[in-house]
Amino acid sequence: MCVAFSGGEDSTALLTLLAEVPALRARLRAVHIDHGLHPDSRSWARACRARCRLLQVPLVVRRLTLARTKGQSLEALARAARYAALAAALRPGEVLLTAHHLEDQLETVLLQLLRGAGLPGLAAMPAVAPLGAGVLVRPLLGVSRAQLRAVVQARGLHCLEDPSNADETFDRNYLRRQVLPAIVSRWPAAARTVARSARHIGAAQDLLDRLARADVARAADGAALSAAALRALPLERRRNALRYWISHSGRVVPDAQRLEEIAVTLLAARAGANPVVAWGLTTVQRHAGQLTLDTVRPVGAGYELTWHPHRAPRLTLPAGCGRLELVPAAHGLIDASTLPMQLTVRTRRGGERLRPRSGGPSRSLKSLLQSEGIALGERQTVPLLFAGQNLVAAGDLWVDARWQPGAQSAKRLRLIWHRPA
Repeated sequence: MCVAFSGGEDSTALLTLLAEVPALRARLRAVHIDHGLHPDSRSWARACRARCRLLQVPLVVRRLTLARTKGQSLEALARAARYAALAAALRPGEVLLTAHHLEDQLETVLLQLLRGAGLPGLAAMPAVAPLGAGVLVRPLLGVSRAQLRAVVQARGLHCLEDPSNADETFDRNYLRRQVLPAIVSRWPAAARTVARSARHIGAAQDLLDRLARADVARAADGAALSAAALRALPLERRRNALRYWISHSGRVVPDAQRLEEIAVTLLAARAGANPVVAWGLTTVQRHAGQLTLDTVRPVGAGYELTWHPHRAPRLTLPAGCGRLELVPAAHGLIDASTLPMQLTVRTRRGGERLRPRSGGPSRSLKSLLQSEGIALGERQTVPLLFAGQNLVAAGDLWVDARWQPGAQSAKRLRLIWHRPA
């Protein structure tokens, strides 16, 4: 059993109460997450170690290095990184206890409501949820902040206070310090009544999940979904099924606009269009009557390098994009005699064209990739081989007609692109 221990009032009360039970203390440990956002964060970690020594509870400290991108919420970044670190710290089947309490639940419901969340958000924090290799349990959701403070005060315990908790530029702090006091003064039972509403919403979401699970099972074709089966559902059930399918793949559900694109526009597109909807690092693509989920590999600024294929038939690509290999093959698509001694290999820049068939038309690489339903992640990493300004091959997908073998070709080569794992 593991406790997420910040050293603050709430987690100090939880850890102390558990450690006071000898049978629990024997199998109890704690994890402290140092976000590294405050100059005193290391001293806070030392204070947590000292508290855990007094309680005879082993402590693990995980220090984070947060890289914030432009426009990204520091609150959201820190929360996601904290839960990722807690998940990584859990042993298989282990229970992680957090000290979230009644007022935390009220804050969560109101924040989700102000952000326009759907039922999953308004159901707020579940008492039990999977996390990493273990289980997250919030045993204090029915306990008030005042009750936890009384535990701390009765024992004369010193607790840490993060100064950022007073920074009202953070939404949760503003809500806690400016809005909730006014609400509670008018409706003293607000925390309990809103928590009850959240439980009702959670029960409604459970029913929707059961319906979605049945709809997804009927539409499933392996990991993909049948576009025809989805079109047969009423629109609200279709959205519900798609939301469930995406979330249970372990990916983040898209916003309402992109979900609507998938549920309506993508499914209504003409046959053979192979439309794609993308958000974050996730894509949904329709191809051959199926919807598939994919994760886009983030690629940096691209690359360009020189390859001498006759001297070195293997080439490792940068940016984790795999490697290339040329091998003799009876049915290879490259005439060895026409292949230049030096090639340029690079990523896509846009506007590339090649002629896949002798006597056929020149085609844009973009249209070829779309027509063949190549996943968006693969499109970003496909290596292009150039002789001067002329495109020779796009990975092992297509070879331009001028380098393809004829009836009299003495030696053929096959280009293999070993894709990244």
